[in-house]
Amino acid sequence: MKDISKKLQFYGVILRSIADGVFTVDSNRVITSFNPAAEKITGIPASMAIGNKCYDVFHSDVCERCVLEKTFKTGIETVDRPVNIINARGEEIPISISTAVLRDDDGHVLGAVETFRDLSAIENLRKELDKKYSFEDIISKSPHITKLFSILPDIAESESTVLIQGASGTGKELFARAIHNISPRKNGNYVVINCGTLPVQLFESELFGYVKGAFTDAKRDKAGKLSMAEGGTVFFDEIGDLPISTQVKLLRLLQQREYEPVGSTTPIKINIRILAATNRDLKKLVAQGKFRDDLYFRLAVVKFNLPPLQKRREDIPYLVDHFIKRFNSRRGKNIISVSPTVMNILMRYDFPGNIRELENIIEYGFVVCRGSIIQKVHLPSEIAGADADEFIKASSSLTPITRTIDEESSIKQALTAAGGNISEAAQELGIHRTTLWRRLKRYNLDTSSFKSDKT
Repeated sequence: MKDISKKLQFYGVILRSIADGVFTVDSNRVITSFNPAAEKITGIPASMAIGNKCYDVFHSDVCERCVLEKTFKTGIETVDRPVNIINARGEEIPISISTAVLRDDDGHVLGAVETFRDLSAIENLRKELDKKYSFEDIISKSPHITKLFSILPDIAESESTVLIQGASGTGKELFARAIHNISPRKNGNYVVINCGTLPVQLFESELFGYVKGAFTDAKRDKAGKLSMAEGGTVFFDEIGDLPISTQVKLLRLLQQREYEPVGSTTPIKINIRILAATNRDLKKLVAQGKFRDDLYFRLAVVKFNLPPLQKRREDIPYLVDHFIKRFNSRRGKNIISVSPTVMNILMRYDFPGNIRELENIIEYGFVVCRGSIIQKVHLPSEIAGADADEFIKASSSLTPITRTIDEESSIKQALTAAGGNISEAAQELGIHRTTLWRRLKRYNLDTSSFKSDKT
């Protein structure tokens, strides 16, 4: 009995000293202990929590799909799952929870333990970063893009025609939609017209509409896409692909805000705002006679360029976090982040498909990843294969100090995940095991300190 009493005192000291909230429940999910950190985070005294069902105390958004109950049934532990609870003051608090089954020496289930960490400070910081580095659905901390953020409200407020230039996948339509969403026309329709997808012979009839008898199959009048945008905004995507024959009519639309349906001689007045985007150099097309110079100058009243992702690499971690949150919501998963190795690969990849390609890479990771961290093995083969030149090339654009810190941190994480196994860690890092040995000597790391109980 004295030994048991000492053990209880010992465990009590530990529970009182840690910053994470900890509580235990019996097999009926009745709370049997509640440490001081749990009291502080929830605002609920231990005396009010102990003896009550956990779901009566926490009012969590996962109570209907109780994590503890799932742990009881399956024996599978939960690690760092983000949830929200309601504290004693009725405030919603973001926390991350971990659960495990408690068993006696004979393996019989006694109950379960749940630890939880207050994420309020992290969430508040995230919100501040989101305010500073986001605009509508656009995420960036690039000086070039954040400068655009500061003038977008003014651009949106005006009625000026806007030309957005940039390579495919750089987010041209996001900027166009953001301009519409914060403009006086935000309650009107936003109509997208892709200039490169329709055959030349169909483009004008789709854009302007046609009247009965305009051509053989025109059995009745049909309104075009422009008519749908009355009072709103029209976005001409990839306007550099617009046929020369249609450019003349679009010029009239810009100059006089009127157009004629195919087969009609009666102009129709329209009240719209025009935005356009292209991945081509319109000035070169003008010089080559493939784009009208008068149309170009009408379009480029307000003009800005979006840089490719490889020239705004500082945005990659923010975009990765943004896409992870988006796909967690869409797919009901709980991916926390990508591994340091994956981030190293992404930070040095050239991204010919720009932001759209990064989004596809993260979505692929969501499809194949069954854990909470997207690892190198969860990347498309052509991306993971880009890791051929090992760590030094991966961080070649960083300062020597930063490069060393990142490399040592990545090695430690890989060794921890591999339980000290050199071959497995080297495979995760994408380097040869002899290279890893040299790195271990450089940073004076001992693999024995990373070995798990299983090794």
